Amino acid sequence: MRQSNKLSTAPGANPTWLRADGPAACVLDVSVVPGAKRSELAGLHDGALRIKLAAPPVDGKANAALEKLLAQWLDLPQRDVQLLRGQTSRRKTLRVQAAAETVQAAITARLPARGDAAMTTDQE
Repeated sequence: MRQSNKLSTAPGANPTWLRADGPAACVLDVSVVPGAKRSELAGLHDGALRIKLAAPPVDGKANAALEKLLAQWLDLPQRDVQLLRGQTSRRKTLRVQAAAETVQAAITARLPARGDAAMTTDQE
């Protein structure tokens, strides 16, 4: 049985957490859990990517960590990941200078197999 909250969709269709913003950029909706034990992709929450961050929600540290983490996962320079909305909220919107298909493939490749623990990162 498959979960209803899938991170991937049919070919050619973007998931709810991802929108194209021109041919070479996209917008991501992210739900952040700051102050977690480790930084990891934790699936979906309310139509957004759920990302746990080891950084605390103080002085923009979690926002900076989120931009850096996404850039690392997407193999992009950090300047290509920009927080648009949600500076003080757990719900954030980010713009990424990469095609939506590329971003979707990179994020879904980081998903753990069903039943495994969430995908973690080496940097905490």
